[in-house]
Amino acid sequence: MPRISQQLHPHREPVATRLAATVLLLRDAAGDGTLEVLMTRRSPHASFAPGAYVFPGGGIDALDADPVTHAAADRRATQSDVHLTQAIAAIRESFEELGVLLARHADGPRMGLMADAQDIAAIDRHQPFAAQCAARGLRLAADGVYLLAHWTADRDLARRFEVPFLVARMPEGQEPVADEAEQFEPVWVRPADALARHEAGQFFMIFPTIRTLQRLAKFASTQAVLDAVAHEQPLWESCPRAGTLAGKEARYMEDEMPFGELALVCPDGQIVHTLDWQTERPVPLLRNVQRLTAPNPGVMTGPGTNSYLVGDPATGFIAIDPGPADAEHLDKLWRAAGGDIRMIVCTHSHPDHAPGAAPLQALCVQAGKASPPILGLPSAPTARAASEFAPDISLQNNELLALTGQALEGKITHTLQVIHTPGHAANHLCLLLVEDALLFSGDHILNGSTTVVDPPDGNMADYLDSLDKLDDVCAEHGVEFILPAHGYVLGGPVHTARSAIAKLKAHRLAREAKVLAAMQALPQGTIQEWVQRAYDDVPPRMWPVAQRSLLAHVERIRSQQPGNN
Repeated sequence: MPRISQQLHPHREPVATRLAATVLLLRDAAGDGTLEVLMTRRSPHASFAPGAYVFPGGGIDALDADPVTHAAADRRATQSDVHLTQAIAAIRESFEELGVLLARHADGPRMGLMADAQDIAAIDRHQPFAAQCAARGLRLAADGVYLLAHWTADRDLARRFEVPFLVARMPEGQEPVADEAEQFEPVWVRPADALARHEAGQFFMIFPTIRTLQRLAKFASTQAVLDAVAHEQPLWESCPRAGTLAGKEARYMEDEMPFGELALVCPDGQIVHTLDWQTERPVPLLRNVQRLTAPNPGVMTGPGTNSYLVGDPATGFIAIDPGPADAEHLDKLWRAAGGDIRMIVCTHSHPDHAPGAAPLQALCVQAGKASPPILGLPSAPTARAASEFAPDISLQNNELLALTGQALEGKITHTLQVIHTPGHAANHLCLLLVEDALLFSGDHILNGSTTVVDPPDGNMADYLDSLDKLDDVCAEHGVEFILPAHGYVLGGPVHTARSAIAKLKAHRLAREAKVLAAMQALPQGTIQEWVQRAYDDVPPRMWPVAQRSLLAHVERIRSQQPGNN
């Protein structure tokens, strides 16, 4: 975890969360049978999300958790007490707000039948709910309410709720009637239609509602949703984070690319970090880490190559991956360091990473500074001509590169540990900022894409072994964040660096399984034919690039066959 002294913004304690529950009442539309969800518009005077279209729900009351109330509800054998309380709260709120009653008769000639209009008319929405149901011989149908997701409100909000999003089938024969106090205009809507209307400015919704509908839109029917949540675990959990993009507030879930960067720069939820990619000025990530993106965006480089500066005015700076030999970019990098660059480190020798090293070194000398050594690993004989590289000093695995200085708070140190990680390139290395547990991953781990492993300099077996090595380093040092050479910072306190590594390795192995299946299906097939099968989820325009990684997978597969060890 980064040192508090290196955080850009003072600590701010987020508002404590309140417990609530909401329920998505689902049905299959008459006619085509497509999935519909019941939504309603909140009062324009509501203290939270006024005027927004939402799913019915509200705060969890003490009575919802009362053992007497629990005893009045039907439950699944696998349904925990916590989930039962949440289901009861959702059932109560859907009745109080919309007059929908998820309850069934416990005995008599109507035993097992869901409540009907007569039952609904007999129960007062403003009086204790469970007791009234029990008096009419109704049991709460909590066994039909399932956990879909769990949302915790963003850290920047003045009112924060911790809310399970539940799902249940709408009882047949019932019609929603809004209370006209908290909720108005109940409407059945297909998730995709609600999203389209929101985009058109006709159906205002807040972030968790939008993201929930986006995921719900992938299901064809109510039963498909209920089948997906039958295991009693949420399909996702999220506490979003916000930054600014194109001058507007933008929120992101944990699996979205900007999330890790927001978690690093604004851990307490301050909405002050700009996510727009630009090459004009460095972006502070911590007090001792800046990123300057080179103006070389493209299919292979994403928004551009990230050059990093580690250090501060008291210690001087280490420049990581100066990028291409772009004079303006190097001048900005040099100026961001105040001209005090002590070392230049290249994670590997590819032409979007290392060519800027020598001109950056020369720039320092021309300014009358000592010549900072260029550090890295020399390119192997397998490297392409454009990737030939000879550093001033060849680094060793686990070598430490330290900057020290005297600041107002006392002696300060920034130490980079070298980790040799062949795979993407034979001379690839990553760097661990020891004091702040940050991993600079070069091209080994990217945000938004998987790196190309191009034989002969690239090797898939080495690549996967290096992922395991990085995982061990992250476990030993408690690394939460990865700073890649292309894209935003990855990770966070919950979805840590190790999660990103595990996800990447699983993706690589899943791809390799598809490559093996293609080879088995077409044993005499060409590389192009195998690519079409193994990368059928990738746009055809990317297949020429994918061929290179496919070759690396083929090499690894063949090396594991009997007789090739």
